[in-house]
Amino acid sequence: MPLLLAYSLRNLYVRKLTNLLTATGMALVVFVYAAVLMLDSGLKQTLVATGEETNVIFVRRSAEVEIQSLIDRRQARIIESQPEVVIGAEGAPLVSKEAAVLIAQPRRKTKQASNLLIRGVGPAALAVRPRVRLAEGRMFRPGSNEIVIGRALAGRFEDIEIGSSLRFAHREWKIVGRFDAGGSGFDSEIWADSEQLMQSFRRDFFSSVTVRLADRSGFDALKARLEADPRLTIEAKRERVFYEEQSRLLSGFIQILGITLSVMFSLGAVIGATITMYAAVASRMMEVGVLRALGFRRSRILGAFLVEALLLALVGWVIGLLFASLMTQVKITTLNWTSLSELAFRFVLTPGIMLQSLVFALVMGLLGGFLPAVRAARMKIVDALRVA
Repeated sequence: MPLLLAYSLRNLYVRKLTNLLTATGMALVVFVYAAVLMLDSGLKQTLVATGEETNVIFVRRSAEVEIQSLIDRRQARIIESQPEVVIGAEGAPLVSKEAAVLIAQPRRKTKQASNLLIRGVGPAALAVRPRVRLAEGRMFRPGSNEIVIGRALAGRFEDIEIGSSLRFAHREWKIVGRFDAGGSGFDSEIWADSEQLMQSFRRDFFSSVTVRLADRSGFDALKARLEADPRLTIEAKRERVFYEEQSRLLSGFIQILGITLSVMFSLGAVIGATITMYAAVASRMMEVGVLRALGFRRSRILGAFLVEALLLALVGWVIGLLFASLMTQVKITTLNWTSLSELAFRFVLTPGIMLQSLVFALVMGLLGGFLPAVRAARMKIVDALRVA
């Protein structure tokens, strides 16, 4: 078998131009397949990273997103008084009562309007979400018309930069700072004082209430008690789970579209590999006859040609994955179909994606090389040598 492996490697080099073109076709398919998986992974990581493990978010029952939810002040007071909630250094519970609204803002380059999420937060917002930190400027002053912007918004929209003012809800809001949320969905939001935001939009209710638990294990008891309370019409979810659910609709579309494109392109790649391997068998009939005359069994010949096809696929995988890895430097924005707000995220390459794309490439090579390999293995010695 080592001799046959060396024979396969030598033949790949001898017919390097044809084999390179075939491997390039496979590389294109691997690139598309891996890029789709990276896009889906980046979307999920961005939204999942938005939630904290020890945080619980409360929204109105059956509300899928915060902009659909209504929680009045009486309900919010009941939630923040629960014993499972952490008490902060100043003696107040770590609770963020928040209001979420959408505004349309023109992009800097295209001038087309896109939805931005304005989140009204309370004084404990940064304590409830410790991964969010102020990167530039300062935090807004409570009770003022000041706002801070997420890192992903800088430079993408008109008038969204520190020192400028943004007009919405019939008021001027001055941007005084920029925060970094660690690549989570909060990076695509604008934060303001919740009371001022609700007054501007003539609302007297919150969209959600997020609390920080002293112990993650207290979630089940807290959820059961509050959801059974007749005074409340709320639903409790772990914050990470809540934001993960918001990725499912867009993630499902990306996966379906990606798989469809990958299957279509892979058919072309498999056909190309099959043609290449059939040509290789046709040009090496005499060599196959000599190998059979020297005593190599049919199974060995079959294995040699399959290895050759798999090596082609491996080269295609390396090339395709190399170009796909460059996509990690690209940031894209899209509309989150669940929240209807714009979301910025990156392509993320993980070891799992590398392994999946490798298996995908090897399957393409196996399918493309199987029939030609069978033909070579079933070739009769006399017929093969007669070609000479």
